[in-house]
Amino acid sequence: MQSAPQTLVIIGTGGTIAGASGSATDNVGYKAGSLSVESLVGAVPALAARSLEAEQLAQLDSKDMDHATWARLARRVREHLDRPEVRGVVITHGTDTLEETAYLLQRVLAPEKPVVLTAAMRPATAIQADGPQNLLDAVAVAESEGVRGVIVVVAGQVWSGLELRKSHSYRLDAFEAGPDAGPLAVVEEGAVRRFRDWPAGEALGATLLPEDATQWPWVEVLGSHAGADARSLEAWRAAGLQGLVLACTGNGTVNRALEAPVRALKQAGVPVWRTTRCAQGRIVGAKDEPAAALSPWAARVELMLSLLQR
Repeated sequence: MQSAPQTLVIIGTGGTIAGASGSATDNVGYKAGSLSVESLVGAVPALAARSLEAEQLAQLDSKDMDHATWARLARRVREHLDRPEVRGVVITHGTDTLEETAYLLQRVLAPEKPVVLTAAMRPATAIQADGPQNLLDAVAVAESEGVRGVIVVVAGQVWSGLELRKSHSYRLDAFEAGPDAGPLAVVEEGAVRRFRDWPAGEALGATLLPEDATQWPWVEVLGSHAGADARSLEAWRAAGLQGLVLACTGNGTVNRALEAPVRALKQAGVPVWRTTRCAQGRIVGAKDEPAAALSPWAARVELMLSLLQR
């Protein structure tokens, strides 16, 4: 009888969780991605007895996450998940673009094994660093029976990679789920208490993502706001924009100054998707709007994936 897979692979990409500052009381003036993933694992004694592999894929401040790193990460995660001895993958990441990476990985991989992203709001050098507990919780979730899909574990809460939104700039519990959703589960002393189903869907395939960043479609997000000016949008169209996500006011409304250039984009064959800039809710009544329930940042990822499939 074949034994169940036991090995977890921890992939480091940098972020605040691997950040370092010259002062233990400085929680904002640090350099992200300073420490190796091996050192993060070594700082959590409870992980010493686990069957773990650590791999450094990148050491980025996640505000600088790029398409080439996304492509390499998706392929590497897929390679590890295909190994029969691997139970799941844990990814350490920065919080700034965590929601975008999680959304992308779920749509591309839709894994049957757990892929758990975790992060921190304070650097590893802080007096009360939150990274070690978050990493320990992420490993606990990845080891739990029945967990699947791309999920995020931060501050004891477990979020769907398809719903995650960063909602606070400083607090340790900086995330929520949208639209109008809650956490999938919580972690309590290493035990997972689940409320909803794990993420599911059809995998688009990691090979869909080109490693050459120039081969990714150019998709931008533009916010509609008071006093909107169409010149930036017109410049994008002239420069070859391939897709646009409108972060609309309220229930999908757009400043009238943007209406004509948006029509011109559509007539030129450039897809324009609408979502709301509101922190919660969706565009109600937009039956044919693919981004109605997505954040602007998830909508941008989804539109890029749509263009890559053409």
